[in-house]
Amino acid sequence: MVVTSTGGVKDVQHYLRPGTLHLPALPPLSVYVHLPWCLKKCPYCDFNSHEIRTGEMPQQRYLDALVADLESALPLIWGRAVHSIFIGGGTPSLFSPQAIDRLLGDLRARLKLEPDCEITLEANPGTFEKDRFRAFRSAGVTRLSVGVQSFNDAHLQSLGRVHDRAQAIAALEEAILAFDTFNLDLMYALPGQTMDQLEADMVQALALMPPHLSVYHLTIEPNTYFAKFPPRVPDDDMAYAMLDRITEMTAGAGMDRYEVSAYAKPGHRCWHNLNYWQFGDYLGIGAGAHSKISFPHRVVRQVRYREPRLYMDNALAGQPLAQDDEVARADLPFEFMLNALRLREGFALAQFTERTGLAPSAIEQPLQEAERRGLIERDLARVRPTERGFDFLSDLQALFLAAH
Repeated sequence: MVVTSTGGVKDVQHYLRPGTLHLPALPPLSVYVHLPWCLKKCPYCDFNSHEIRTGEMPQQRYLDALVADLESALPLIWGRAVHSIFIGGGTPSLFSPQAIDRLLGDLRARLKLEPDCEITLEANPGTFEKDRFRAFRSAGVTRLSVGVQSFNDAHLQSLGRVHDRAQAIAALEEAILAFDTFNLDLMYALPGQTMDQLEADMVQALALMPPHLSVYHLTIEPNTYFAKFPPRVPDDDMAYAMLDRITEMTAGAGMDRYEVSAYAKPGHRCWHNLNYWQFGDYLGIGAGAHSKISFPHRVVRQVRYREPRLYMDNALAGQPLAQDDEVARADLPFEFMLNALRLREGFALAQFTERTGLAPSAIEQPLQEAERRGLIERDLARVRPTERGFDFLSDLQALFLAAH
């Protein structure tokens, strides 16, 4: 099955028909599962998350909808191995360990998972969520991503977080005991944040010796509370200085900055995110989830219905898709570069051809311009962003927007 104008799924032959691209091989496949509920919507958050009203979170009906959604998509990925699963939100750790156990059982029954499949669950440091960490591990989750954001109580309050510093530390100590690998999420350039306060956050984070650290610049996104009521945040120069300090401190702790916002100890890179950045495929199920799926002659993007009730109703009726579009040949260079240039190691030119079906000549002109500006370095096989390219990543990516 695959998508009709009513959001159902079209016959798979629709995707396999001849087209302008010729992909020599299909890329690795990941699965993303979106669980959309939160206790409270954070003022900076533009994700598809919804506050639980009057304690209502229809776990079982939502899980039924996820299964129906997956089953409608199975013909599109039939026979392909799944290397990673990422359960994001929202706050997935609000779902009970029994619900996560059922979800993973449903996925295993329908998908061909690699024996070492990485299964990540996003979690918040709230007390009752922390008490579930071991049960999530028993359910089959192999990696936790803990959304700390800061260890400073005043900053946590300004970010609208429902946990405090003590709960964050306790949750991470629990994660250390329950998981072989986990991620600690931090933010910087927070409202009123000084360099000393950033350093204090980093010292505390690194003292817990996380195998993986994600550090994101607070950005004011449209349609958020912060967009309507902008806080005073550090200026660009201070934010750059903060990022330099983060990079110094992580390097001092033996962590490698392998992506613009990601730092890892050897052997602990996030496989799921790496697959995104390397323009791999992913099937997204759940409210508002996005998919990118390759076929021999085309690359397709899909979006599920965003509003949870609407999503459940439509998925259970076999019509989960709100959008289903083929990526235009002219847009593929930019889509590839938007991801690949985030990686410190850049990308192999052979991988560009493998993932887009296009010859390297399709990007030669913008590559020359990027090289002229000192934003990349390259040889006959590989392209890497320079330090300057990393610092001005959006300028570098924008060069490929004009590639067509």
